[in-house]
Amino acid sequence: MARRGNFDLLGKYAWCVPGGSEIFFLTLMLILGSLLGNFVTLVLVRFMGQEMAAEYSMLVSYPIMFIPAMIWAASASRRNRYEHKGLAMDNTHFAPLNWLSCILIVIASTIAAGIIGDLTNSILPPMPKWLEDAFASLTTGNLLINFICVSVFAPFFEEWLCRGMVERGMLGHGMKPFWAIVLSALFFAIIHLNPWQAIPAFLLGCLFGYVYYKTGSLKLTMLMHCTNNTCALILSNIDSLKDFDSWVDVLGEGYWYCFAAAVLLLALAVLAFRRIKVDSPRGAFEQIPTAFGD
Repeated sequence: MARRGNFDLLGKYAWCVPGGSEIFFLTLMLILGSLLGNFVTLVLVRFMGQEMAAEYSMLVSYPIMFIPAMIWAASASRRNRYEHKGLAMDNTHFAPLNWLSCILIVIASTIAAGIIGDLTNSILPPMPKWLEDAFASLTTGNLLINFICVSVFAPFFEEWLCRGMVERGMLGHGMKPFWAIVLSALFFAIIHLNPWQAIPAFLLGCLFGYVYYKTGSLKLTMLMHCTNNTCALILSNIDSLKDFDSWVDVLGEGYWYCFAAAVLLLALAVLAFRRIKVDSPRGAFEQIPTAFGD
């Protein structure tokens, strides 16, 4: 049974298993949070100046974007816990694998998927200058602030929403695993709001979703998300690589050898996770009884 009344941050959402209308409402809450975040950014610009606000605004506005959705979900979970069974948001369904092998596999497979997904950026037209500058602001400047925003906040909040809420909700309401994984990955892609991120995000989202379905571990998908974002952050802070837009540019003619190796590695990772048996169509999520123990 999920722990209650302690530091189990993810456990308090177990009784919020959103269906279609509730996922739509969560999306509206996300939009509301975005507006609040933009308002806070304007306030920071007013009182701190453009340059200082540009450095610190994301640190404040990014978590604010998710706060309305999280408050609503926590409230819904508290209401539902007395009447409905829940599904644990974070599980450790790893057997016959172990936690160490799962960690190593997901890190390697995330890097491989990133190499594969970067092919799309070499096919798409050049990114608009304003969007390129916006991305640069996330990976240059104060490295600690960028790390917190890109490698900590983004994996935590986006995985909570896209896998923990959207995918778990779809599976909990009986959607077939394939469609739950694909649609949650599509949701993940859409919230990035541009094709240069959306297409690779969709591919990564499918991988994250498959791992989440098989293991029920939100911490694993957060680690995968962190791995992908941290790789981008590191590459953007290496002087000799700053002018490259993707792995295709970085690796040059050797990209296709790495692409083939990445495809093989990703296939092996999927085969490894196929060994994890899921007894229920809703995935590897522990069912949590009501507050009355039913």
